[in-house]
Amino acid sequence: MSPAIASHDPGPAIGMCRRRAAGAATLVLTAITALAGATTAESLADADAAASFNALQPVLEAKCLACHNPNNVQGDVSLAMASQVLDPEAGLVVPGDPGASLLHQVSVTDTAAGENRPYMPKEGDPLTDDEAELLAAWIKAGAPWPEDVVLREASKADRNWWAFQPLDPGDPPAVEEAPAAWQTHPVDAHVWSELHRAGLEPNPPAERATLVRRAHYVLHGLPPSPAEVTAFVNDPAGDDEAWAALIDRLLASPRYGERWGRHWLDVVRFGESRGFERNQIITNLWPFRDYVIRSINEDKPFDQLIREHLAGDVIGKGDPQVEIGSAFLVAGPYDDVGNQDQVQARQIRANILDEIISTTGEAFLGLSIGCARCHDHKFDPVLIDDYYALYATFSAVEHGERVLARDDEIAADREARTPLEGRRREIDERVGGIEEAIAGRTAEQENRLAAAWTREPVDRRGVEEAFDPVTAAHVRLVSESIDTNPAAASGFRIDEFEIWTTGAEPRNVALASQGATASGPSRQVEDYPDAYGPQLAIDGQFGARFHATGNTLTIHLAEPAEIGRVVFSSARDEAEPGQGLFVFVADYRIEVSDDGESWQEVAHGRDRQPVSDNHRKHRLRRAVITAEEEQELAELRAERGEVERQLAALPALPVVWVGNRNADRGRGPFHVFLGGSPEQHGDPVAPSSLSTLELVTTGYQLDHDAPEHERRLALADWLVAPDNPLTPRVLANRVWQHHFGTGIVDTPSDFGYMGGRPSHPQLLDLLAQQLLENDWRLKDLHRWLMTSRAWRQSSEWREHAARTDADSRLLWRFPPRRLAAEEIRDTMLAVAGRLPDEDSGGPGFRLYQYHQDNVATYIPLDRHGPETWRRSVYHHNARASTVDLLTEFDQPDCAFSTARRDATTTPMQALVMLNHAFTFDMAAALAGRLEAGGGAEQDDRARMQEALRLAWQRPPDDDEIAAGLAFVEVHGWPAFARALLNTSELIFID
Repeated sequence: MSPAIASHDPGPAIGMCRRRAAGAATLVLTAITALAGATTAESLADADAAASFNALQPVLEAKCLACHNPNNVQGDVSLAMASQVLDPEAGLVVPGDPGASLLHQVSVTDTAAGENRPYMPKEGDPLTDDEAELLAAWIKAGAPWPEDVVLREASKADRNWWAFQPLDPGDPPAVEEAPAAWQTHPVDAHVWSELHRAGLEPNPPAERATLVRRAHYVLHGLPPSPAEVTAFVNDPAGDDEAWAALIDRLLASPRYGERWGRHWLDVVRFGESRGFERNQIITNLWPFRDYVIRSINEDKPFDQLIREHLAGDVIGKGDPQVEIGSAFLVAGPYDDVGNQDQVQARQIRANILDEIISTTGEAFLGLSIGCARCHDHKFDPVLIDDYYALYATFSAVEHGERVLARDDEIAADREARTPLEGRRREIDERVGGIEEAIAGRTAEQENRLAAAWTREPVDRRGVEEAFDPVTAAHVRLVSESIDTNPAAASGFRIDEFEIWTTGAEPRNVALASQGATASGPSRQVEDYPDAYGPQLAIDGQFGARFHATGNTLTIHLAEPAEIGRVVFSSARDEAEPGQGLFVFVADYRIEVSDDGESWQEVAHGRDRQPVSDNHRKHRLRRAVITAEEEQELAELRAERGEVERQLAALPALPVVWVGNRNADRGRGPFHVFLGGSPEQHGDPVAPSSLSTLELVTTGYQLDHDAPEHERRLALADWLVAPDNPLTPRVLANRVWQHHFGTGIVDTPSDFGYMGGRPSHPQLLDLLAQQLLENDWRLKDLHRWLMTSRAWRQSSEWREHAARTDADSRLLWRFPPRRLAAEEIRDTMLAVAGRLPDEDSGGPGFRLYQYHQDNVATYIPLDRHGPETWRRSVYHHNARASTVDLLTEFDQPDCAFSTARRDATTTPMQALVMLNHAFTFDMAAALAGRLEAGGGAEQDDRARMQEALRLAWQRPPDDDEIAAGLAFVEVHGWPAFARALLNTSELIFID
């Protein structure tokens, strides 16, 4: 760990030590006065020296350390440690002589030279006259510097920041002046108290029809059915009893986990593609999504969920239902391009771990820990050492997939595979014996065979073959082997294939411009079918090339011609033809035909020298192998293929994107990266808890060589320890936010200096305490919040109250809101009768077409078929993909943790809702539902009532029914259904 850091000692004395220049001189006098009782001249001198340093320390930290610290060494100057400041060769400080000290020279204005301000600091306020005198006095005193003291730039907030204090809910405020109904619930007491202080009063209770709709959307993200509304509105039980029963029923439904699982998946940046420029899709991360939904439905204690996120593979080893929780670590984006430059590779690795560290800090602690990657946090008391302690904690984590199964499943799979794998080894041994015999004969005949290779090897920049003139209508190149893998014949590439006529003026009749065409199987890209097609070999250009997936390229001439020469290449005019992009033929033959059916060989490359040692070995083997050996090898290959088919037919163990642990990466020692660069190592660090909370929590520190799983488990246990106030505060605030639209802290993933301040600080601590007392179970907290009068009040707007509190942060009304993107889509499905009653999860559906080439492409679907009629939480969300309705209504990009959704209003939202094929399909389904619902005997008025109740979850009035019927008479039921799905009341809740 770092040496003692006086300026970060949170005690009262250091509070004084951090005061700026205005109090610095007083501090000197205070220190001297306190030591006035010293009895010797030596002790008095020591006291003066210590006082001079203590007075100067906060000045240096405030005005110099931002640019001159070990992590930001501007001008090659650091003022953090005595060894750097007092280095005689540097000349920064000459003890006893301020005038000769560079630090004093650049920090004090030279008025004689006509300067307006000192040279340093470059930014910010210069030293005041008093501060300059402190600097001079310290140098005159001999520049004393207490042993092991390291200066650090002071953050805006220190460890006394409100969020880092122990939970202190206190007693609910006394609210005798409040209505009796507002005096019984602690939440109501806190809300009323703040309203009363602001001169406001709450709204009256909402009607039952409003409450049942609100509750369904808050807990399920779906509308209630008309029957559910009617049942609650007409429930003869008292309001409190009926309300409590409704809440219990909603919490018991699997729809609850789907809705609140979506909230948490936003926070943990769950996405099913890799991100960055390649952004390949991930097809086996969905078990983590189902795990989150299942855990929330089961009301798993959230402290257990957090422990499983960080160390599920440790605490649940052998239990896939728990191990999958640690997929949290790899659920974010990562750069999988790779880099041969080791410096860049280390930087990419550091970026990958930074993503994990930052998400962990934001999701669980509400802290922007990532801001301490290059230097101590500028705003919060998070040290760079804290950041790299977490770097050491996560150092072994790697993105990727692995088998995730129970021990008994693994044993059964091994038992089934062992005999087949044994047979495969036997076959491989027999094949090896035959190949060894062939290799022996090859060595004996090598010189004789190689004597026939008289020509230069093929050249990717161009191969020319001349032959006796022949008249042909078709010419083809037949690959017998390629230069990168002589055992394969397909996969070669051709940038141009030329066929030259004989005579005095030869011409290239292979050109498409001459009427020729080309054929041959090629690499296919769904969104660009001709990207690598054979036409590129006859276009007269060398930039693009034919990518063969077979072993032929055939040119069809416009008319028969007498030809005598061909020229072909894969890297014509390329400066570096050896690149893997330019795979070429190694062995080949040229054939011609009149009718495209009977072919005659006119040239070949078998007499050319091999292009590589592998190619040489391949040719020799082909020359000496016997027919009997060919037959036996073919039989063995067939038998091996059968074994492989039997192995493939065995049920595969599930392979899940849950990440891996690399012991080499996880092996210490670890260091601070100066300036965030992996190439510049600073002080050593070890896995440990954040010093930020060391005043209130029992921290931990492990040896740098502690097993990596112990590091993650220690972190997880510390996060949910009973004395850690941040984790329950942050979680309770998230729950509050999803009930009332805005958190008590309106920056739910930032409880630091740059975040919002709590609107009801004691209430926030009360919620956190309630969470702990309920064993971290969310369902109890939901019940507790929803039984408050604050939750059950109406959303009616009042001008006077809005002038005081426009956003209703003080909750004078229940804040109305627009539905989130998934809620809008799911509502349309539900109203149309197309949403299944239950969904078992599993692989997600896609509202885009996925194309994979060098990079991934996601093209939104124009039509959403029945296979997509599922809850939106089960959509296969890929990073940086656009999905019409969901994207337009602010579904966030899962490349980042999203603690709070935006709710914009744009013209595109109206256009998509009105004109997308999905809306037409749902409108047709709704119209069909209305027409079939009551049979032929149901009249249009009854159908209209049913339609409006389905969409708005309330009884319509006569004017609304009349207007709807008038519309239907002119435009019909499908058009009316489409208009109904576009009404504001459908997508807003009160």
